[in-house]
Amino acid sequence: MPANLQPVKDWILSRHPERTDIAPDLDLIENRLIDSLSFVEFVFLLEQASGRKIDMTALEVDHLRTLAVIEERFFTAAVR
Repeated sequence: MPANLQPVKDWILSRHPERTDIAPDLDLIENRLIDSLSFVEFVFLLEQASGRKIDMTALEVDHLRTLAVIEERFFTAAVR
């Protein structure tokens, strides 16, 4: 996991103190770790952590489904 993805994981864990860790393949949406109320704040956090502007019109929920997908999409891949 890239060091700049850790704040993303920490942000999620801070909102779910019942959890001690998040597996990279855990579905964040199905498990309600990211919900509609926190979605915009989460995207803003991703922009800050990745240093990339996120085009909300091109963003799909599957882009945020797991930490592994988030890592690939926003922290290791070329800007899409």
